[in-house]
Amino acid sequence: MRDKLITIILLIIMFLNFFDVLADISLGVPSWHILSESFVVIASAIAAFFLIKDMRNRTASIKRLKQALTISNDQFKNISDEMLNARHKYSTVIREQFLQWSLTLSEQEVAMLLLKGLSFKEISAVRSTKEKTVRQQASTIYSKANIDGRHELAAWFLEDFIQ
Repeated sequence: MRDKLITIILLIIMFLNFFDVLADISLGVPSWHILSESFVVIASAIAAFFLIKDMRNRTASIKRLKQALTISNDQFKNISDEMLNARHKYSTVIREQFLQWSLTLSEQEVAMLLLKGLSFKEISAVRSTKEKTVRQQASTIYSKANIDGRHELAAWFLEDFIQ
């Protein structure tokens, strides 16, 4: 907005000085005065030209950036969709493994919360149970999965992703 205002002011200065030069020529004003006012007209025109050119370049650049941002957002959306799909598939694999270990629904819920990194205290709060119950369920999960603890539980599911 400021650039437009400056351009308009420069163009007004240019036109007013141009008409002043024409009036001065018809009145027989000395040449040095006409030259100095002509310089103001030319300088105003050049400044306005470059300012207009710069505004157009910036407008075109903003348009290109908006297009690039739109493309980037579309790609991110596609990646996000892919990640959601992969997350869903991975969750399915985890639940199938829980079934192979013969975990009850309650044990599956605790195991999933353990995989998400919640502490026994946090799991008991989320499930509205006693912390002792969660510890007992975790112990049963480890026994059924034939592992020693929560770290091995997480490692069991991450092992295939690390090469």
